[in-house]
Amino acid sequence: MDARLQIPSAHVIQSYVMAKQYYGGQAVIEGVMMRGRKSMAVAVRNPQGEIVLHEEPLTAKIYTSSWGQWPLVRGLAMLWDALGLGIRALFWSGEVAAQEDEGEKVEFTGPVAWTTIAVSLSFAIGLFFLLPTFAARWLAAYVNDDPLVDALFEGVIRLVVFLAYLWVIGQFNDIKRVFGYHGAEHKTINAYEANVPLKVAEVQKFSVQHTRCGTSFLLYVLVISILLFAPLTFSNIEQGWLALLLRFATRLALVPVVAAIAYEIIRFSAAHDKNPLMRMLITPGLWLQKMTTREPDDGMVACAIAALQPVLAADGKAPAPTNVVAARPIESPASAD
Repeated sequence: MDARLQIPSAHVIQSYVMAKQYYGGQAVIEGVMMRGRKSMAVAVRNPQGEIVLHEEPLTAKIYTSSWGQWPLVRGLAMLWDALGLGIRALFWSGEVAAQEDEGEKVEFTGPVAWTTIAVSLSFAIGLFFLLPTFAARWLAAYVNDDPLVDALFEGVIRLVVFLAYLWVIGQFNDIKRVFGYHGAEHKTINAYEANVPLKVAEVQKFSVQHTRCGTSFLLYVLVISILLFAPLTFSNIEQGWLALLLRFATRLALVPVVAAIAYEIIRFSAAHDKNPLMRMLITPGLWLQKMTTREPDDGMVACAIAALQPVLAADGKAPAPTNVVAARPIESPASAD
């Protein structure tokens, strides 16, 4: 169900005792997406200052089947969130944020959406896979043509490129606002997990960092990939382009494996975050989150709360939203007009 909802400044959503269910989401354009066990919701502020709310059930097998909760399998849901729910939520939020008035819609669907996705994925593969792979091979050939040295160079270059990318995009004002919504998402989840009433003023007291953040997850992915990719590094110069292409193919094929391992590590460390050893493991991810989060304003926090409420309601942990008016449903990027 979609809805258009006005969130008054004194709006209160009482949090409930948390079961063994981890809630989370991501920042989108002028809003936040939240995901629970049974549903996801996106809350976006439109140019008129209203919060437009969309909610839908999670029906993919990765969420509904018992095997979807198996260790090493459940981590794939995070990838699905980013590539499936995340992309759809981003496109929808862009439409809402760009809508000038009630009768005019800016829709990112069909060829425009698929072209944008294709270009974005190609850019990511080129920047984070092709560039480190070829740069490491070139550097190792001049320094020490050894597979382990080659793999180490590749991992370090990929990490440096990732950090540089975060720093560069963080200089743009629009991205700073997205990072503000990212901070609002973290504050809201932190407040809920602390069993604090989800009022804007109360949520603002919490940290913009969270132990299960996707930024920390990506850092784990980068570190684990160094260890996992090392045995698969073909370093002989005589092998030439064939070896480089084979290395590149194995990197892409192993992304789900790396993600599954990283998810289990981040889940375990978050569940034992009071342990000194686990705190050492978590701390680099928390430091990195300083690059992808900003202190949100009250309006951003209100969006995050509005996104979490229907997700909690679907899991029986909060009252269902009230006083809502039906609005246009979310669409897949591939949808035609």
